[in-house]
Amino acid sequence: MFKKILIANRGEIALRIIRACRELNIPTVAVYSTADSLSLHVKFADEAICIGPAESSKSYLNIPAIMSAAEITAADAIHPGYGFLAENAEFSSICRDHKVTFIGPPPETINSMGDKANAKHTMKSVNVPVIPGSEGILISHTQAMALAKEIGYPVILKATAGGGGKGMRRANDQDELINGYNMAQQEAMSAFKNGDLYLEKYLVKPRHIEVQILADSHGNTVALGERECSIQRRHQKLIEESPSSAVNEELRQKLYAAAIAGAKAVNYLGAGTIEFLLDTKGDFYFMEMNTRIQVEHPVTEMVVGVDLIKEQIRCHRGEKIPEWMGNMKLRGHSIECRVNAENPDKNFMPSPGVITSFHMPGGKGVRVDTHAYAGYSIPPNYDSMIAKIIVRSPNRAEAIQRMKGALDECIIEGIHTSIPFQKQILNDPKFQSGDIHTGFLETFEYKPGKG
Repeated sequence: MFKKILIANRGEIALRIIRACRELNIPTVAVYSTADSLSLHVKFADEAICIGPAESSKSYLNIPAIMSAAEITAADAIHPGYGFLAENAEFSSICRDHKVTFIGPPPETINSMGDKANAKHTMKSVNVPVIPGSEGILISHTQAMALAKEIGYPVILKATAGGGGKGMRRANDQDELINGYNMAQQEAMSAFKNGDLYLEKYLVKPRHIEVQILADSHGNTVALGERECSIQRRHQKLIEESPSSAVNEELRQKLYAAAIAGAKAVNYLGAGTIEFLLDTKGDFYFMEMNTRIQVEHPVTEMVVGVDLIKEQIRCHRGEKIPEWMGNMKLRGHSIECRVNAENPDKNFMPSPGVITSFHMPGGKGVRVDTHAYAGYSIPPNYDSMIAKIIVRSPNRAEAIQRMKGALDECIIEGIHTSIPFQKQILNDPKFQSGDIHTGFLETFEYKPGKG
């Protein structure tokens, strides 16, 4: 049993972790920047410590400040949530050196899966299907051209240390590949201080399918359903659901087997996600592994009835995963909409500021994860997500209707949000029929002022 858990994060995920810890009867410590002094995670944690100014680099990414907060409060575990330091191998290593449990994988695993080229090689070694492409880091655009000619266009260049769509360029021919190579390399160097690239075959109209896994320290790994995350804008997810309408039981078991094999290959511990691309023929390929809890984890919780944060904590304190968890059946259908403080009428311009009125939906099968409230001032320094609305119904059609009703009940005034955009997606006939893919929003026609 942990004596006290420090939460090295902010916003809704910090509040989500506090709730899980409360149910496990574990005291919590919140850390916060000066911009977040009035955030709910500060109010509801048992203790709270300011770790720096608004800039992330001086607060939520400030490892010495976070470790000092853990020492001052005698916290013996740190939960990083997602983003910030959640997949930082150095942070995981420092926690281990200071005998503080990092509620995430060890640094070796983070490094292994954080390097995309190495992750691909690892998955290949345990017969997990991977997308055709370079065996390792590209040494020049000449090598990239030769490989693209061999596997055929279109191809995509990716930063080996990438994430969030940075350092990625699609190329439909040789000229685009040459131009894209330099641009991707520069962007990767700027974002990650690492300009290494690799190349893959670009799949046309694939679906983004991810499998939630949970692993304990006793050699047990289970898969807890798949999530459909194909509705993305600039590689950022907007709507997620579980299960996927494209996955039947036979394919589901193949995805589970691949995800479990991949997790075991790196001796994974805790909650993680193996992400795949599913092509139009029903073949799937490994894309990446996220060595942390995901933003969209609630849709899985809704259909399996398991609190993933609590189970993650239990795995890291040495408990075994219950046997029944390996035979979970998905119940119903769940959809999540990320509510972002952005203005879709103005190309999703960020919309920080004071929320003057705030009402979230309720009722049967509706869940809201948020740290926002009336009077809360959204700082311009961080991610724009202010709430997640999650619904569950017996089937996908009813879940869509329930989500439409939930979004209609939302009242958020003083700022702009992504809700009008999401309403139009939910009303789109192709979305409703399940005819979706990662490029869905590239041809989706949003009508400003409606929704």
